[in-house]
Order: sequence, then structure tokens, then C-alpha cells
Amino acid sequence: MKNKFEYKKLLQYFLQGLLVLAPLLITFYVIFVVVSSVDGLIPFFTFTDEKGNVHVQNYGLGFIAIIFVIIVIGYFSYFFITNRLVNYFDKIMHKVPGLKHIYSTTRDFFEAFTGDKKKFTQSVIANVDDTEIWRLGFVTKDDMHDFDLPEHVAVYIPSAYSVAGNVYIVPKSRVKHIKNVNSTQFMKFAVSGGITTLGDDEKDNKSAKHNKD
Repeated sequence: MKNKFEYKKLLQYFLQGLLVLAPLLITFYVIFVVVSSVDGLIPFFTFTDEKGNVHVQNYGLGFIAIIFVIIVIGYFSYFFITNRLVNYFDKIMHKVPGLKHIYSTTRDFFEAFTGDKKKFTQSVIANVDDTEIWRLGFVTKDDMHDFDLPEHVAVYIPSAYSVAGNVYIVPKSRVKHIKNVNSTQFMKFAVSGGITTLGDDEKDNKSAKHNKD
């Protein structure tokens, strides 16, 4: 009985260790893969192996250079005349057959999360199935006259642990707006499967402000 008890404790400690280490290891692995992949795009430093194959080894400089270029382009496109060039390029891409659908969909997707045209700002819970079950989502279009449904809204329901989701056309009477939780925390709560504690960001901001004072 004593040995069996100790084995159970060892298994419990092992699972507890996995619970602590797994998120950290996965996070560092994803960062490593992203940095390694992007770092090799610019051949600052190269070496040739015994078989004559050329390899890029930038030690992170390529990644830093690419991130810097992206930030510089974003800065100029936001503040200066480059914004006109971006708009001109945008118009051209919207006219290219085949590519315009991929380009416009991708652009709209990223603008929904960033920039001045954020779409996921109206946090709601929606009674999609007309039952007592409510789904977490965001109103993406509150005027459905084009669909001949003036009393409905379009609600995007994100999936947990995924960037995918579904769009539902729901009657306004079955949609409740959530105003005491910001959209960022609301999205984290929905995507994490309800694990994230609401209000963490606000607490951290207040604590940082208090320490600063």
C-alpha cells in the first residue's frame, strides 16, 4: 500500500511538472521556429559545409533587420506620403483577377485586429440556438438591410484555441452587449476556452501605475 501511494505521488508530481513546463517550452519553441525561419531570409553571414552546401547563419541579425524594416515601413505609411503609395498598391491588388479575393480577405482579416479599422470591438453574448446556451462573440455588422433582415446583426463567434470561427445572423433581441469587459480581455477569454481570468490586464496596469507613482 505504501509503495502504491508513493507511485501515485510521483505521477502527480510528474504531471504537475508537465503543467508548469509545457506552456513555457511550447512558447519558446514557437519563438525559436519563427526567429530561425525569418532570420535566414537575409544572408548576412553564410558558411559552406563539407558537401559544398551554403548555409545562412545570421545569429538573429536577419530577424532584427526584417522586424526593423517592417516597423519603418509601417511608420512612414502611417505618417507620411507613403500612405498614398500603399493605397495605390491596394487599388491595383483589388483589380487583379484571382488575387483580389485572397488579398482583400487577408487584408480585412488583419485590419479586424489592428489599425484604425478594428472590427472586434463590440463584445457580446449571443443566443444563437434560441436556447439557454449563450455564445461569446463580436458584432461585425449591425446593419443587415442588405440581407433584408433589418432587425438582425452579424455576430462572429471565435473558436477556442484557434483563429477560426463562424459568423451567425442573429436577431438583435437575442444579443447582449458586454460593456464591463474590454474587447481584448473578452477575446482572450473566448479563445482560451474560458481559462483566462478577466481583468488581469487592468490589474497589471493599475499595479504598474501605482509602482511608477
